[in-house]
Amino acid sequence: MTGAASESLYRTGGTVLLIKVPEAEPVVGTWRGQFDPAAAAGVPAHITVLGPFLDRSLTDAGVMGELDALIGEHQPFDIELAECARFPGVLYLAPMPAAPFRALTGAIAERWPEAPPYEGQFSDVVPHLTVAYGQEPEVLDMIEPEVTGRLPVAARIEAVQLMTYTGEHWEDVRTFLLGGGQRQVR
Repeated sequence: MTGAASESLYRTGGTVLLIKVPEAEPVVGTWRGQFDPAAAAGVPAHITVLGPFLDRSLTDAGVMGELDALIGEHQPFDIELAECARFPGVLYLAPMPAAPFRALTGAIAERWPEAPPYEGQFSDVVPHLTVAYGQEPEVLDMIEPEVTGRLPVAARIEAVQLMTYTGEHWEDVRTFLLGGGQRQVR
């Protein structure tokens, strides 16, 4: 999805903080490619920490430094994606444990209250890795057993990625390492 179709879902200059989970790609990549607009727009398998975040024009060196320090206070951790779950129209993998994701989201949202998770639409933010989005129950019913049969997926979580929407696709801006440090992507 590019151009006007993506623009209806994403705002040019918008940013998101997420945790990439490449270990999940072999299990969910084909399904995400067909049934998740984020995948078509260049977002890999991931668990969102905070989205939308600040506009790209506001993510200056000061914000980057604060993100580096705040994310660096959290230690790397291991997760398992062992079961599917659903929101209306959404099939996702539930990470266990969920607490480290909630802690990251809470800390960043507390520091930047002008950027509440999912624009404040939900009272409880549930960490999840989307497999299919905006689909009818029949589609989710078709996908779920295929995905479940390939679980569990284990992953080591070591970084949070800042991505921005260019108007055509999502691209990496910077990687922030859990436990301290940063790595510039571009």
